[in-house]
Amino acid sequence: MTYYGGKEMAESWRTVRKNTVQAAEDIPEDKYAFRAAPDTMSVAELLAHLASSPHWAHQCHFVDPKSKVSGEDFGKWMAEITKFSSGLTTKAAILDALRTKGESFAKELEAMTDAQLGERVGLPMGDKTRFEMLLGVKEHEMHHRAQLFLIERMLGIVPHLTRARQAARA
Repeated sequence: MTYYGGKEMAESWRTVRKNTVQAAEDIPEDKYAFRAAPDTMSVAELLAHLASSPHWAHQCHFVDPKSKVSGEDFGKWMAEITKFSSGLTTKAAILDALRTKGESFAKELEAMTDAQLGERVGLPMGDKTRFEMLLGVKEHEMHHRAQLFLIERMLGIVPHLTRARQAARA
């Protein structure tokens, strides 16, 4: 018995994605072109990146479950991600993709068995379990969401989690 399986991973992913969606909603569309520094992604590019980034895991673990992944596989998936994310040009399209792609990924996670999560996948830099690879998708989103929260502060927006904590204290 494990304490963190597919169902728990799906619920955790839903929480993370819900917080990303809330940040995306809180930032006005006229600020979606904002860049925290030169040569960084704009708010819109960052959110589009997050909306599309689970695609590689979807392909690797659900569409054509791989036991070994090559650099060419990642290259193909990254090209598909870039193409999809480049088409997300409005706040509405980005929010729709965050919601729909996020929930679709959560449902796939939810269906994973402990045995599937424990399968090892060969990678160019050594192998990992599917669990570790799928958990990495959530970690990636949390990394970028932290950037979004800092960007919100730069734009004069108090992030929703801070607002909720402040309200609870009041």
